[in-house]
Parts: sequence; C-alpha cells; structure tokens
Amino acid sequence: MIVLVGFMGAGKTTVGRLLAQRLGRPFVDVDEAIEVATRRRVRDIFAADGEPGFRQIEADTIARLLAGDEVVLALGGGALGTPSVREALAGHRVVLLDIPLDEALARVGDDPSRPMLARPDLAEVYAGRQQAYRDTASVVVPVAGRAPAEVAAAVLAAL
Repeated sequence: MIVLVGFMGAGKTTVGRLLAQRLGRPFVDVDEAIEVATRRRVRDIFAADGEPGFRQIEADTIARLLAGDEVVLALGGGALGTPSVREALAGHRVVLLDIPLDEALARVGDDPSRPMLARPDLAEVYAGRQQAYRDTASVVVPVAGRAPAEVAAAVLAAL
C-alpha cells in the first residue's frame, strides 16, 4: 500500500494515477470513494453535515480501504487531522507530496468542488496541517515546479 498525503493541489490524484499505472495496482482517491459510497458529493456532505460529519465518513472510508487490497491511495488534504486516520496509517508507506501554499492555490484556482477554499483562515489551516503531514510521512517529495511524471518518478525512487 502506498498512501499519498498533502495539501489540496499537491497532485495526489494525478501522481497517484501515474504511480498505480507504473506499479500495476489500482488507484483509489478517498474523496471519490466517499462519493461513490454515499452517493453524495463531498461539497454536499460538507454543506449538510459540516466538516465533522465529513471527517467521520472519511475516517471510516480510509480504515476500510487500508484493510483491503494493495492500492495506491490518495487521501484528502485534511484527513490527517483525524487521530484515528493517523493511527491507521502506522506501518503503511505514506508519501507526503509537499507543496507551498501559493503553488497549491494557483493549481486549484477557485474550484467549487473544494469546500475548503471558502475558508477565510485557509493559510492557517495549511500551516496547521504541516506537522501532521511530516509526522505521518515515511517519505517527503517536494512537488513545486515539477511535472506529475517527475514527481511520480521521485516517489518511486524514494520508496
């Protein structure tokens, strides 16, 4: 199991798909898995249930996926804020795709499917997540200014 973590815009889904293809494994994006399982969009879950409701669904989904088949798994940017998620990742290969905030925001633009972009304290959220990312990661791969294929190659080399 390879688990990709990092802030939104770091390229977890794009790089994850490339890694899965190169390794001959399935790729699973946790947000997509949540949408399939709940038949609701992530932004709708946030709107109806709030962030705490979403985080519980997310933690349950991650635990189920980690107990399943070997995949390349991309976690949502805030997943590591949940203690049970960090605990569940112990013993797994966790790769932090490390991106500066300004580049992350430039990559995602004003994407309406990303409810976190509406937060007025986004810079503080970013800063607050950095320690959990680093504490959980087995490997840190900088992504600033790099193409997805280059990042995927760096991940494979680091692992």
